[in-house]
Amino acid sequence: MKIKKYTLDDLIEKASSYLDSKEDLNRIKETYAYAALKHKGQFRKSGEEYIIHPLNVAIILTGIYADCDTLCAALLHDVVEDCDVELSEIEEKFGKTVAFLVDGVTKLSRINFSTETEYLIEYYKKIIVGMSEDVRVIIIKLADRVHNMRTLWAIPPDRQKAKAKETLEILAPIADHLGIHKLKSELEDLSLRYLKPEIFYDIAEKLNNTKLEREKAVQEMMNSVTKLLNDHNIPHEIKGRAKSIYSIYKKLDKGKKFSDIYDLLGLRVFVNTEAECYQVLGLIHSKFRPIPKRFKDYVAMPKPNMYQSLHTTIFGIDGYLFEIQIRTYEMDEVAENGIASHWAYKEKGSNTKASYNTKTEKKLQFFKTIMELNEEKMSSEEFVNSVKDEVLNNNIYVYTPKGDIKELPKGSTPVDFAYKVHTKVGETMVGAIVNGSIVPLDYELKNNDIVKINTSKTSPGPSKEWLNFVKCTQTKNKIKSFFVKTEREVYVERGKEALEKELRKQKIPFNTFFSEANKKEIFEKTKTENLEDLYLHIGNNKFAPKTVINFIYKQEEVAPVKQKTIVRSDDCDIVVEGIDNIKVNLANCCNPIPGDDIIGYITKGNGISVHRRLCPNVAMLNNRIIHVEWYMDTTKKYNTSLMIYTNTSENKMFDIIQKASQDEVVIEKINAHVKDNHTEYELDCFVKNLEHLTKYMNDLNHYTYITNIERLIR
Repeated sequence: MKIKKYTLDDLIEKASSYLDSKEDLNRIKETYAYAALKHKGQFRKSGEEYIIHPLNVAIILTGIYADCDTLCAALLHDVVEDCDVELSEIEEKFGKTVAFLVDGVTKLSRINFSTETEYLIEYYKKIIVGMSEDVRVIIIKLADRVHNMRTLWAIPPDRQKAKAKETLEILAPIADHLGIHKLKSELEDLSLRYLKPEIFYDIAEKLNNTKLEREKAVQEMMNSVTKLLNDHNIPHEIKGRAKSIYSIYKKLDKGKKFSDIYDLLGLRVFVNTEAECYQVLGLIHSKFRPIPKRFKDYVAMPKPNMYQSLHTTIFGIDGYLFEIQIRTYEMDEVAENGIASHWAYKEKGSNTKASYNTKTEKKLQFFKTIMELNEEKMSSEEFVNSVKDEVLNNNIYVYTPKGDIKELPKGSTPVDFAYKVHTKVGETMVGAIVNGSIVPLDYELKNNDIVKINTSKTSPGPSKEWLNFVKCTQTKNKIKSFFVKTEREVYVERGKEALEKELRKQKIPFNTFFSEANKKEIFEKTKTENLEDLYLHIGNNKFAPKTVINFIYKQEEVAPVKQKTIVRSDDCDIVVEGIDNIKVNLANCCNPIPGDDIIGYITKGNGISVHRRLCPNVAMLNNRIIHVEWYMDTTKKYNTSLMIYTNTSENKMFDIIQKASQDEVVIEKINAHVKDNHTEYELDCFVKNLEHLTKYMNDLNHYTYITNIERLIR
């Protein structure tokens, strides 16, 4: 592929078309001279001088009106990595902003891991998370990749395919979400050229064979539409629109024939105002018959990346089908340059700083989802899979009853939609109506559905069953957080009632007991910070109410407690305070294992039953509770039960058993419960301790089809 050889003069000429400041142009010249000096003697694998690469990256960025700092950072983006230049030197010579951008791009280039999978996972994560810091870092990276893809022929075939796959899976979708169509389209076409060259060149040949015929039809159609609009005194500009090879491939891949692709022939009509867009649409429809269901109004309902345009497909001259896009000049800037489109209008003074910030914030809503995912406690692999599945690919667009658009991953349900609107809407929802009809909460939403969520102030809140069918990771985490919070509230209320009951029993006035001095002493001895934390510890049986009261009102001396006795029965290794020769059993309901926080319950006639402290079967008991501890010097294994939730109906029992064998976990029994589209596995196993069990659960969580693992309490 022949690439034009650019010079510094070309860069200055292109930049000066929208940068009015001579100071900015001089900065670009100085930056280029510095970069050329630092890269002197370096050559690319294509054989050209290395400075040609950063120069081309900067020239690509002028096509989306990049500001002066971005152009300077583009020229310098490899000097820290390849020329042993300190970042402090960049900051001193070119300023903090340029240094920050160069540092951001450099960090993305310094990832080097031992395996391809590990490399890709960390690379994707850094690319995605890096967008939140300054989106210009990613825009430079996109331009950098465009030029690298143009010269991809210079590296070995296996690396060509790896780079092309990486570009198609991550960078092209990011360009799409940023709305930078011109970079996205070129990245897709170049990726296809190396991933599936036979298909790429076959489509290119077919386009070339029909080129003259298509150009003739497009010119005739342009003349006809121009005359129509001139007759109605509508100022406009009209251009033919070429369809990208990759977009044609996507349609062929879905089973369409080349001759059946509607929008091979296309026109774009540019007007000055939004009102004129609709006026032009009406005139075109009055002369050329539109194809039903092929009209899309992205002006009234923009895409999440802020793309706006009217699309219609009509029967044009000689029966050819034409897709016509109608938009204002400003809409076209956004359509082509996306998040970067503000540079052109900002320089021309079309937008105030406030409106620019507002628009930019809207365009960056997409990244808010990514950053919220990044804040969740998940592995890098889980994070990347969530972003790829839920953000970058397979998205659907649904509407609120007011017409606001919401972007969701394919397979989402009304519950996902409700939480997307607001967490409170999700927590209070009691039903959903889609396109005017009541649907179940696990209904799979489709593109363009209109969704109304019914809520109630008396709603009991989300159900744990929702975790089995919701799609979004954020939805799952918000539901889980609700139950963590709710359970905390239950323990707090339980602890408060228990303490107040004991105070009444001992006839101690509340006001006296809860004096500031008393609270300070209690908080210090219980290592809590406030009354809510204290109630929580009482509610979950960490402290008995009597113990807390005794911190202030010392009881009369009692006989000394016997020394701790080690009970070594066949069942367990437990240390019991002050009691010899008593039977000790581990409770079958919660199956405690070494490492669990435990308490003992003195049963009637069956010795001491040891439970996990959070076991609901002992949560309300205050009497006959005894302190017990694990005897840590033990090598035996203990029984526990797990419930493993998956999102697939495929049999994954072998994976679960194999991982247990690798981790030296002994499986006693495993049962599979097959649901509609997923399977739950109930597992009884033997482990050494809590650390051993946690490792096994973490290892299982590396399987992407496993959605949740819980220890069972029966």
